[in-house]
Amino acid sequence: MADKKRVLITGGAGLIGSILREHLSDRFELTSLDRVEVPGAKSFAGDISEFDQIRPAFEGQDAVVHLAADPNARGEWDTNLKNNFIGTYNVFEAARQAGVKRVVFASSNHATGGYYLDAPWKHIVAGEFDKVERPYTLVDESMRIRPDGYYGTAKAYGEALGSYYLDYHGVQSIHLRIGWVMRGNDPTFAPFALALWLSYRDAAQIVQKAVDAPATLPYAIVYATSDNRWKIFSLDNARKLLGYQPQDGAGEKWTPRPAPARR
Repeated sequence: MADKKRVLITGGAGLIGSILREHLSDRFELTSLDRVEVPGAKSFAGDISEFDQIRPAFEGQDAVVHLAADPNARGEWDTNLKNNFIGTYNVFEAARQAGVKRVVFASSNHATGGYYLDAPWKHIVAGEFDKVERPYTLVDESMRIRPDGYYGTAKAYGEALGSYYLDYHGVQSIHLRIGWVMRGNDPTFAPFALALWLSYRDAAQIVQKAVDAPATLPYAIVYATSDNRWKIFSLDNARKLLGYQPQDGAGEKWTPRPAPARR
């Protein structure tokens, strides 16, 4: 264990946290920070909106993977303020105080979800694939931030906060604009899911690549989906900067049914 990087996962009891523990425990020494402890795993219990509760978990860590959030993309201001604005500040500040070298921030496609209003991407979201001529333009990291709600705004704020903490406090950060990691790992319930799917093993891979990225990459924003046929976001930056090589990709067949719960 001594030669492994020590990695704290906020939201370690959640879906993506569980995926990381399953896939990356052999590579990293993982610790969970969540409102509840994880049975059988090294863990801390605490609310990220309460700085004093979470601060001890950061001691001795080499990196933090910040997943904890209210995941409701349509969430109201109050819950975003507490969980996604204040909570994210607390994570960066605790990392700074503890001397953590890198934060991997779970940003979101919703930081640029305003592009779903425009063609060709609105047709993909609606499953109107016959209205899209291939090849089509993919949204990339050079395009402006277009949040589609307070949640997306909070994710864009986290990216900006990471830039500030690098320049003025030396905390490195990699920001993953995650598409959709869904319970059941099956995106065939809606065209939107086909476009945004990030499979379990691709999620684990890109987080691992972000944690292990060299110090010569002190800050980056990359989109994180699987290599889906109808993807909306470019993976070029993830491939170039992190060496990400997605193993999975969704096709174009879907059967309408309810989306899996996000919690």
